[in-house]
Amino acid sequence: MKRKETQSIRTQTDRTKFGEHATPIYMTSSYVFDNAEHMRAMFAGEEEGNVYSRYSNPTVDEFVEKMAMLEGAEAGWATASGMAAVFSTFAALLDAGDEVLASRSVFGSTHKLFTQIFPKWNIKTNYVSATNLEEWEAAISPQTKILYLETPSNPALDIIDLEKAAEIAKKHNLIYVVDNCFTTPIIQNPIKFGADLVIHSATKYLDGQGRGLGGAIVGRQELIDEIESFARHSGPCLSPFNAWMLSKSLETLQIRMERHSQSAFDIAQRLQDHEQVEWVKYPFLENHPAYATAQKQMAMGGGIVTFGIKGGLKAGQNFLDSLKMLSLTANLGDSRTIATHPASTTHSKLSEEERQKVGISQGLIRLSIGLEHVEDIWEDVEQSL
Repeated sequence: MKRKETQSIRTQTDRTKFGEHATPIYMTSSYVFDNAEHMRAMFAGEEEGNVYSRYSNPTVDEFVEKMAMLEGAEAGWATASGMAAVFSTFAALLDAGDEVLASRSVFGSTHKLFTQIFPKWNIKTNYVSATNLEEWEAAISPQTKILYLETPSNPALDIIDLEKAAEIAKKHNLIYVVDNCFTTPIIQNPIKFGADLVIHSATKYLDGQGRGLGGAIVGRQELIDEIESFARHSGPCLSPFNAWMLSKSLETLQIRMERHSQSAFDIAQRLQDHEQVEWVKYPFLENHPAYATAQKQMAMGGGIVTFGIKGGLKAGQNFLDSLKMLSLTANLGDSRTIATHPASTTHSKLSEEERQKVGISQGLIRLSIGLEHVEDIWEDVEQSL
């Protein structure tokens, strides 16, 4: 089975004696050993198997196997949330005195890790423009160990050339890490373009229905081994129930991302023509500054559209308050269309100067286009405008 759609449906743990069609949930914290010698050998790593569900669990393993397969990775690890995946990656791979080279366009909580938590451990982050790769080269020092980026970025939808970033990482012997949350492995595979590790907030599109938290890290085996060693003993493990839920959701990921992308492109085009809209940003619109790059590395445009309303902050607030169907929430990647004001929610902890640097204006609205009929989505957006 070579095709992703089939593999994401047909990859599952072995059936039990009951012959169930759907994969069961292995809701257990521990496992029984045959005897004392078996227990000793398992703890010593001399035999394969499950010791404790903070270390491994069949249901979690199935989800990880699917994610690694979809991304074309050698191995993977699952975490309790997307931010647990981000934190575990850096905490496992960095030592005091190391530096991170990061695109300035990163998620608000990731920014907090870089600017408030990691500096306590003498780990520095050097921010660079998402679009000026020459600036990246200049910011690398002998202490730089990881190159990190999001593409498309949240919420500015900046597109970074994955191949060119890989060239920089390889030239300077850096670990190349990509947050692939917005596109999922259906739309974009950073490993194919040279990434060493790919991080996901499974809470978003991988679940796709706003039900639970989860995270995933996939990539080179030797790096995953280091992350696993850290995570096994620090405890950011994914629960078996959430792993089962996410694994089942992967079975419909292809068709969901197709629908999200089709509707988002439609909405973006209509917004461009509306007299109350100042600007629209969507990767597959030809006026996107990195349209050619998006076409090269993305199979579809994704489900996120950002735009600015004439009138700034007040007009943006009026737009949100006038919506009748769209949800006002800080999540994205849901089956329901969501409208968010990043400056006052997801990126509210950033200073106004920091927000301006990553393209988050006071009037910016982020739409996560859901699976409703596109005409119903547009009717609500239009009446609110």
